[in-house]
Amino acid sequence: MEWRTSRRLNKLPPYLFFEIDKAKRAALKQGRDIIDFGIGDPDQPTPAYIIEALHRASEDPANHRYALDQGMRRLRSAIEGWYKKRFNVDIDADSEVLPLIGSKEGIAHFPLAFINPGDYALIPDPCYPPYKGGTIFAGGIPYLLALRQADNFLIDLKKIPSAVLKKSKALYVNYPNNPTSATCGTGFYEHIIAFARKHRLIVISDLAYSEIYFDGEKPHSLLEIEGAKEVCIEFHSLSKTFNMTGWRIGWACGNRGLVQALSKVKSNIDSGVFSAIQYAGIAALEGAEKHPQAMRTLYQERRDTFVTGLRSLGWNITGPSATFYVWAKLPGRKSSIGFASELLKRADIIATPGIGFGKSGEGFIRFALTVDTKRIEEAVERLKTIW
Repeated sequence: MEWRTSRRLNKLPPYLFFEIDKAKRAALKQGRDIIDFGIGDPDQPTPAYIIEALHRASEDPANHRYALDQGMRRLRSAIEGWYKKRFNVDIDADSEVLPLIGSKEGIAHFPLAFINPGDYALIPDPCYPPYKGGTIFAGGIPYLLALRQADNFLIDLKKIPSAVLKKSKALYVNYPNNPTSATCGTGFYEHIIAFARKHRLIVISDLAYSEIYFDGEKPHSLLEIEGAKEVCIEFHSLSKTFNMTGWRIGWACGNRGLVQALSKVKSNIDSGVFSAIQYAGIAALEGAEKHPQAMRTLYQERRDTFVTGLRSLGWNITGPSATFYVWAKLPGRKSSIGFASELLKRADIIATPGIGFGKSGEGFIRFALTVDTKRIEEAVERLKTIW
């Protein structure tokens, strides 16, 4: 028997990274030597001290039961302490922090707490796909805000029609940005907060890449801005900072009403983060100075190698100051899907077409620097043969 899927599900485009992984598996099955710049999944292992914490905790039968929906008090305290040390932001571990099964899960579920059918969510374009997906699942309408290279990929709030603003509930902000690698200063954040307070918008800040930065330019938290906690919920993740993408642990923090509403959604959907993984998260945060600098050094070397290589081929490209992505404007008037297909077909290289992140991503392609330097050099040599 065939079943007709829901209208909401039918509104969703194919999930970009699933399609890329499918193409990769097919190529590998053919025995091809693939260099994969596709999904932003760190290739380095999780640090040993974090794995050891998981091992110890997994052997304790007390951790084999349901976890508390709010997460362990000790984990929430570790998040509170990390935010204070990293951003000089005070958040209350008991009412303003919520552990998540990865920040993606929280970002996708958050609209269910506040978006009603017909409400708009203001979403940058290009963007991380769950911003749109979560809005659609809640019955909302994504209103896309084009990120332009001429504007340094910063949101232009002046271009939002007043009729849309009246129906809008939320504004998504993501800096350092995926996929463009753009960063912003506190002045831009001040502008965002003033705008949100004026128009009664919830600001959803995705800060997953805050610890991947280069040249000493530390990204800021939106919660550093005066008045931000009145309107903002911020999502963070251990995935990229500590090479823990498969572990699925992150958190939301900020305005207590927003955090508690998300908690209510989640209590009806899941039963919390596996306790042993929470202990691993505590170890990561309490030992936060052991790993990130080495990670940044590694990605900076890869960035410099790849950007230098692309420039040698005639690409007009600026190296990113944050994230492990190179967002490259395609030479000539090529479609991003066509170019990505050509890379795979002719050079056995996987990269992500910009249009997969949204209409405004057309004309760009994203390379994730999650392969080692020698493979990056090999990729440049392969590109020379087709360029």
